[in-house]
Amino acid sequence: MILAGDVGGTKVHLALYRFDEGHLQQMCDEKFPAHQFGSLDDVVHKFLADNKCQKEEIVAACFGCPGPVRDGRLKLTNLPWVLDERDLVKSLGIPQIYLINDLEANGYGIPELTPDKIFTLHAGNPETGGHAGLMAAGTGLGEALLIWEGTKHRPIPSEGGHCDFAARSNREIALLEYLRHTLKGRVSWERVVSGLGIKNIYSFLKDVEKINEPGWLHDRMQAEDPNAVIGQCAEDGSSSLCFETMKIFAGAYGAEAGNIALKVLATGGMYLGGGIAPKILKTLQNGAFVQAFLDKGRLSPLLESIPVRIILDDTCALLGAAAYAEARASETSGHSERAASIHAT
Repeated sequence: MILAGDVGGTKVHLALYRFDEGHLQQMCDEKFPAHQFGSLDDVVHKFLADNKCQKEEIVAACFGCPGPVRDGRLKLTNLPWVLDERDLVKSLGIPQIYLINDLEANGYGIPELTPDKIFTLHAGNPETGGHAGLMAAGTGLGEALLIWEGTKHRPIPSEGGHCDFAARSNREIALLEYLRHTLKGRVSWERVVSGLGIKNIYSFLKDVEKINEPGWLHDRMQAEDPNAVIGQCAEDGSSSLCFETMKIFAGAYGAEAGNIALKVLATGGMYLGGGIAPKILKTLQNGAFVQAFLDKGRLSPLLESIPVRIILDDTCALLGAAAYAEARASETSGHSERAASIHAT
C-alpha cells in the first residue's frame, strides 16, 4: 500500500492507495482539522488507527505540502510544524517517506486523472503538446511549471504566487492602492487570486466603490463561509456586489495564468487546480478569465493556441503524492507496485 497526504494550513487529507492494472485505486481516505494536532505524525497515527492499518503494510509515503522543501525538510507557513523526511521515517516506521511541494504533487497527479475529471475552459490547440503550467487558487495561490521531457511532464515547484501583483486597469490600480494601504506594504498575486483575495476584492468594492451590501447578504456573510457565499451569489446573480467581486477575481486569475503560460511557453496547456475553480465554472466561463488570459498584446495569438483546463478532482494532489511515492520507492527497491499490478493481470 501507498500512504499519500495533502497537507494544508487548515486541514490534512490522508489516503491509502493500491494499484489495480496499473491504476491507482483509493482504499480509504480521511480529512483532519490540522489545528487539533500537534504534529503530522499524530495525524498519521490517528488515520492508521481509524482504518485499522498496520504500518508494515505501507511500502512508501509521500506528503504534498505548501511551501519550499529543501533537503527533505519544510517549515509550514500556517502551522507551527517543521517536517523532516528523516524524522518521519523514524516516527512512523515507514521505510520510504517523501515531502514534496503541494503543487508538485498536483502536477504528478494530472496523468492519473480520468478524462471526466478535466473540464476544458479554452480549447486552444490540444494537438501541440510541450511544456505546461499549473496554477491553483485555494486558501492561497500555488504555481508550478510542468516541463515536458519527451514522454511525460516533470513538475517544477515555485513560489510564484508570492510575486508582485500587476494591475492592468484603472479599477485594478485602485484595488492595488487599497490593498497597499490595508496590508501596509507590497501586494502579491496571492492577495488577489485566492480565498483571501476574494474577501479582499469584496471589501475593496464595499469600501472604495461603495457598492451596496444588502442586509440579507451581510447576515449570510456573518453566518456562513464568506467565500462560498460570494461565489454562490455571483453564480446565481442574486448580488451585484458578489458578481463584481468574482468578475475582478476571474480577470486577475486569467491574467496571471497567461503570465505563467508565457514564462514556460505552455504549448501543452495551462491547468487550473485548487478548490476554487471547480466551484465557479459559470463565472470562469463568463468571459473575464479567457479575455484576460488572451490579452497579451503581440503574443495574443500564442495564447489563443494554449488550452486551459480545470481539474475537477479534489484528490489530484493525493493521487500525485501516491504516484511519486511509488515511483521513488521502486527506484530504491527495484520492485514496482504499479508494474506488479499489471503483470498480475
